[in-house]
Amino acid sequence: MQECIDQKVYQAEVDNLPAAFEDGSINGGDRPGGSSLSIQTANPGNHVEIQAAYIGTTIIIRQTAGQLSFSIKVAEDVATAFSAEQDLQLCVGGCPPSQRLSRSERNRRGAITTDTARRLCKEGLPVEDAYFHSCVFDVLISGDPNFTVAAQAALEDARAFLPDLEKLHLFPSDAGVPLSSATLLAPLLSGLLVLWLCIQ
Repeated sequence: MQECIDQKVYQAEVDNLPAAFEDGSINGGDRPGGSSLSIQTANPGNHVEIQAAYIGTTIIIRQTAGQLSFSIKVAEDVATAFSAEQDLQLCVGGCPPSQRLSRSERNRRGAITTDTARRLCKEGLPVEDAYFHSCVFDVLISGDPNFTVAAQAALEDARAFLPDLEKLHLFPSDAGVPLSSATLLAPLLSGLLVLWLCIQ
């Protein structure tokens, strides 16, 4: 929307979740319509919301359990309007080395059993849907019970984003995939949430 707003870049890292775009601004610029792009925070350093009203898009970035996560609400025609050659990527640099978990580091943290992970996730996510299974996977892989908070936040974002709450709970069988231990390793959240957890 070059005729409406200036191009803006938002960059976040763990322990650096700014409440402004890279240039220090909090909106799309001085052009008419510039206010249709805005950034705001209710919980500085932990929660940022970017509104791009001119294309009906909201992006929520959170820092939870020492990791970043994001939720996006975007119209399908906007999401598919650009080719792969156009530089409209959310994550361009991958996980920084300091955020990667090696297998040996996971073993040093102490193993959490599947039953323990399921119990921890069940406390805040009583329905065994994609959010629950993503939570179990993240807790098992990271060894960190605090990942339950990230899955609960993703579910809350979905509640806020979805007009039809009947579609809130995503079940692996809805996608034609039977639920098994192998499907825990598959990405389950269909674009509503991406928790970037890099493993060397």
